[in-house]
Amino acid sequence: MPFVSRSDGAIDGVFEQMQEGRAEEYLAADDPAIVAHANALPKVSSVSARQFRLMLRRSGLLDQVKAWVAQQDGETQDAFEYSGTFVKDSPMMAAGFAAMGFTAQQIEAFFAAAASL
Repeated sequence: MPFVSRSDGAIDGVFEQMQEGRAEEYLAADDPAIVAHANALPKVSSVSARQFRLMLRRSGLLDQVKAWVAQQDGETQDAFEYSGTFVKDSPMMAAGFAAMGFTAQQIEAFFAAAASL
């Protein structure tokens, strides 16, 4: 008997018992929305520098990104060179992905693939 909570219409939590004020909507266990939620890949918000650079290399983007970084301010250059973690929603990431012409879906896919390395 799953009870669900939602955020912006999407299921963000599944509970065996009703959660007063939070998860009061009941759905059958085989409801397509429950199945999709259970099978959804977790959202990736950051990856290690190793994962990020390997994904750039495997995508054929490493040289292009290095060229873009070389044109940025010193802080951006230092962040690219010395960060141990790359955070998807950081301003540097947003600027870099925009410069590369990535869509939001492509960014999600890039980070999901990088996280698997």
